[in-house]
Order: sequence, then C-alpha cells, then structure tokens
Amino acid sequence: MARKQTAIESIHGMNGRIKKKHIALQQQSATSHWASTDSICQLCLRPIPTTQRDAHHLVPKSRGGVDTVILHRLCHRQIHALLTETQLARDYFTIEALRNHPELAKFIQWISRKPTHIRAAIKRSRDKGYL
Repeated sequence: MARKQTAIESIHGMNGRIKKKHIALQQQSATSHWASTDSICQLCLRPIPTTQRDAHHLVPKSRGGVDTVILHRLCHRQIHALLTETQLARDYFTIEALRNHPELAKFIQWISRKPTHIRAAIKRSRDKGYL
C-alpha cells in the first residue's frame, strides 16, 4: 500500500530555482504579512481579501528597490498603469507621494466607495504611452 508523501519528501522531486522558492515560501508563510488575515491596503486603507493581495516595491526592483508594501491587486495595477518605473523611482517612492498623485487620488476616492473584492478594468494613462 502506498503511503502519503510528506512535504519534505515531495520537495525532493523538485530541482534548482523552483525547489529554493518552494522552501523559502514555506519558511516565510508562518511569519509573513501574507499569512495575516487582516491586511490593510496601504494605499486605500481598506481590508484586503487574501486572494487580492499584491506586494508593491516602493522603488522598482529594476532600480534596486527591496522594500515592499501590501496593496489591493487593483490599487497595485492602477499604480503601474499610471506611472513608469522611472517615475516611481524618482518621484513616487513613498505611499504619501503615491496618494498625492492627482490621478491616483481620484482613483482612491472612487475605490474607497466600492466593496473590497471588486474587480474592475484598469486604463493605461495617456502620458505613460505604450510598452
């Protein structure tokens, strides 16, 4: 009769980067802010459902950023739809600066009246251009 594999035994079938990422996620999950059930979006200040959490690098990783904040997926997508990585790194590397951006302030005011689990289309800013 086959016995059930333990978590450690199931990792042995993985290799390289995937195995390291899996182990790191297991170790992090017990103490991580992701595991918390009462996360608050740092941008709109509303509770975030566990399925809608995104980590936002205040300074983009491509620009050397390591600090992250937890945001609603919709808030996170709106930031990246409006601002380039250069703009984020140069002018909008704090939550306060992001909240003071005119278009984001308008978005925050709009989203604050919606349920936390809402899904909506995000429009790219004309100023940002195309990829």
